[in-house]
Amino acid sequence: MLNLKGQSDKKSKNIIGIIQSCLILVLVILIIFMMIQISWLQGTARVINYAGLVRGATQREVKLEITENRNEELMKYLDDILSGLRYQDGHYELVKLYDKEYQEKLKIQSDYWEKLKTEIEAVRSVGYENTDIVNMSEIYFKMADETVFAAEKYSEKIATKIRTIEILSAFDMLCLVILVIVQTLMAMKMAVKNKLLEHRAYTDAHTGLPNKSACKELLGNKEIISEPTACIMFDLNNLKTVNDTMGHSAGDQLILNFARLLRNVIPEKDFVGRYGGDEFMAVIYHTSQTEVEEILKCLCLEKDRLNNREDKMLIDYAYGWALSTNNGEYTIQTLLDKADSYMYENKQLCKRHSLTSEVESF
Repeated sequence: MLNLKGQSDKKSKNIIGIIQSCLILVLVILIIFMMIQISWLQGTARVINYAGLVRGATQREVKLEITENRNEELMKYLDDILSGLRYQDGHYELVKLYDKEYQEKLKIQSDYWEKLKTEIEAVRSVGYENTDIVNMSEIYFKMADETVFAAEKYSEKIATKIRTIEILSAFDMLCLVILVIVQTLMAMKMAVKNKLLEHRAYTDAHTGLPNKSACKELLGNKEIISEPTACIMFDLNNLKTVNDTMGHSAGDQLILNFARLLRNVIPEKDFVGRYGGDEFMAVIYHTSQTEVEEILKCLCLEKDRLNNREDKMLIDYAYGWALSTNNGEYTIQTLLDKADSYMYENKQLCKRHSLTSEVESF
């Protein structure tokens, strides 16, 4: 079940990763497309400006011709602008607008400009009174106005595209933000799960104390102990007897009672773990011989207090301890080994004392 759930989480993570990559790709494409559209919009604005200049400058040229003030430079200026608008050439860096309506209006305007130039030549020859220059200039003005309007319409189309791209980009970024939030929540959930699994992996299910794996990890530290530290090894006596005579549930209760005794008496800052079936270990940090002896004394007093309330499952234990400041350099493992050796001696002493008491009683 856990394996299937893990595979499902991995699949979901992969799907989110693929969607995120696609959204990033789409966002990049949208940004590139927006930059192109903005570039076209800037070019369109320049076209609208110069198309408007043509409209006004042509009226000025007609007025100058009517007043017999020829201006060949203005005529050439208008030719260059119209050529730039149609063919994207000339000196004005004008872009060609790929809009059908605009191109049609511009062609009609350019063609009529050629007719208007012919009429201007006629004005120069026979005078404006004998030509249709005024009426033609009005017609040309309307044509130029329609061309400018077509360019503005095209510009508005580009602006609409840019606004659409902005909305799509904002939506894309919103989706990315949501995915990032989802990924963050999934990562937090996974971290909590991993922490829970790690806690379970290093916690004894019966007593709630760190289990043998946790003890082994602590003992795996090969650094020499620099601060005064003590290791105490405990062995719970009579567990087999309780199991055999009262059942394993009673034995489990005895183990639990002893674990609670150790954890309640030994300071919270110090380590207490279940090393094996009936073996427990404690590591007392930043301590002294006096403090260790006081802890052991408190354990004994608390044990006696509990035993006075219990008729059948009496707590009894052997212990051995070693202090890092006594004779030599130690790691946690070597210090525990020394404590274990003392605990074994203490256990043998307790057995001999028990046998002696039985003989005397007999």
